[in-house]
Amino acid sequence: MTVDDANTGDDRPEPPEPSGTPEEGAGRSGAASGTAAASSGGDGTAPSGAGGAAAPGAGEAAEPPAYPTPHHAVDHTVEPTDDPLAIRLEQLILGADRRYTPFQAARTAGVSMELASRFWRAMGFADIGQAKALTEADVLALRRLAGLVEAGLLSEPMAVQVARSTGQTTARLAEWQIDSFLEGLTEPPEPGMTRTEVTYPLVELLLPELEEFLIYVWRRQLAAATGRVVQAADDEEMVDRRLAVGFADLVGFTRLTRRLEEEELGELVEAFETTCADLVAAHGGRLIKTLGDEVLYAADDAGIAAEIALRLIETLSQDETMPALRVGIAFGTVTTRMGDVFGTTVNLASRLTSIAPKDAVLVDSAFAEELTRTGEVPVSEAEAAEEAARAEKEGRTPRAYRFALQPMWQRSVRGLGVVEPWLLGRRPT
Repeated sequence: MTVDDANTGDDRPEPPEPSGTPEEGAGRSGAASGTAAASSGGDGTAPSGAGGAAAPGAGEAAEPPAYPTPHHAVDHTVEPTDDPLAIRLEQLILGADRRYTPFQAARTAGVSMELASRFWRAMGFADIGQAKALTEADVLALRRLAGLVEAGLLSEPMAVQVARSTGQTTARLAEWQIDSFLEGLTEPPEPGMTRTEVTYPLVELLLPELEEFLIYVWRRQLAAATGRVVQAADDEEMVDRRLAVGFADLVGFTRLTRRLEEEELGELVEAFETTCADLVAAHGGRLIKTLGDEVLYAADDAGIAAEIALRLIETLSQDETMPALRVGIAFGTVTTRMGDVFGTTVNLASRLTSIAPKDAVLVDSAFAEELTRTGEVPVSEAEAAEEAARAEKEGRTPRAYRFALQPMWQRSVRGLGVVEPWLLGRRPT
């Protein structure tokens, strides 16, 4: 998503709302890139095929998939690669040989072909017809997911959702590791050596370390997310929570893409995303997603969200290679789904970003009220001045406020009515 220099925020597309049920849209064709991440026991992986992650098939004619791809025909002729090195790497990564067709794997796991296809597609794997490409790990993964449903711990739609969220997250991770990490490390160290001669031993050394690190980070993130949920005020707030949501957007990024070479543009985007991710994490926020020239983050506390926004402006403004930045923050009820956030609060934050001045932060009235309630800003400047005068007269230190708010002109925002933005800044010391 990009925003041009002109503050024509009313034409800015809204963040997408979730559509469909968790089980819908399960059909996907085309080979998914990368390899699937292993679960803590090394199971739950899926086969790798041509061009990356291979995929189980949709099933035999006797048991057609219940959710065929609605927009295009599924290619049931996709076959796993026969390249010897690719097969060796697949066996190394999955820890097992190809043994089952999709139908055999589903039958061995005691799962219907219909449900198995839904799980596999949710994980992002293309159909491979009935090629023999699956392993014991695929069977065990099916058993585990189906077992959670049978035990009543997860509903079937929720199990599909777990498969989808895990597949989407790990696919992106695997893609990055192959494209950016392994590609650089597998440069032939000596003349005459091929990259393929280096890849296998390197993967053999890295695989257990990366797997353990993945599990460690996941457990840490799970512990943090669980802690936030259990601290919610009530059960309803566990799903629809009150959060501060902020968008940080590079100004004039569209024009910049026409001027910079691809490598320069990639380096700029990486620097922007890295800086934002580090600052958001360091100050207690959560990075929701990055969109090239834009970052979406959230925080449980308005003061944390405000500090992050101002730090982003201050840090990036010192980098002469970086375009100007603008940030919009809104506070209110937010629906969370698959690690993303949705709702009117998110849309309002996006709109505020599009109308914010360069190197400035705009917030909505609910965010301003929350900062006032928590004592981060004074109720009014006049009251703050009176308090400071009394403190000086009594020989004590006046109350310190972290932030300052300046009311801006009200304006109508498409789809949201009239909003009252406030300009956020630091309190003079």
